[in-house]
Amino acid sequence: MASALDRSLIAAIAQIPACVAVGCVDTATGTLLGIQTIDPQLPDMRDLISAAAVDLFQGSGLAVIESLFRRSGETKDAGRDDVEERDDVQEIVTFSDNLLHVFLRSKKNSNHVFVFIASNSANVGTVLSKSRIALMWLTRLSG
Repeated sequence: MASALDRSLIAAIAQIPACVAVGCVDTATGTLLGIQTIDPQLPDMRDLISAAAVDLFQGSGLAVIESLFRRSGETKDAGRDDVEERDDVQEIVTFSDNLLHVFLRSKKNSNHVFVFIASNSANVGTVLSKSRIALMWLTRLSG
């Protein structure tokens, strides 16, 4: 029997245009909390999605860039005092020859990252907006 998270990941695939996979990764542990694909023949994808999310969101590369811009005064944060405390990178969109990857950090648990993978033939704006909508209800189920 599928968990509530798994059922919601399946629903997300149906809602996002040309979506081929959706997953949830706990970046603190590298654990894949759930994944659904339209092609169940892709077992290697599990480890790769987890590794990519952890590297992008827990790696130092983007954090260093954010820190440099913040110190140089090039970015302003609307008077927030907790800039140093929060996770700066919230969304990452990547493009390959065939796929569009959308990585969204949960607003409820900053260690949880949702990964939406769609065909690159899909409209980028629609995929991003539908992924953001799915994030709202998936966040409730991921803890």
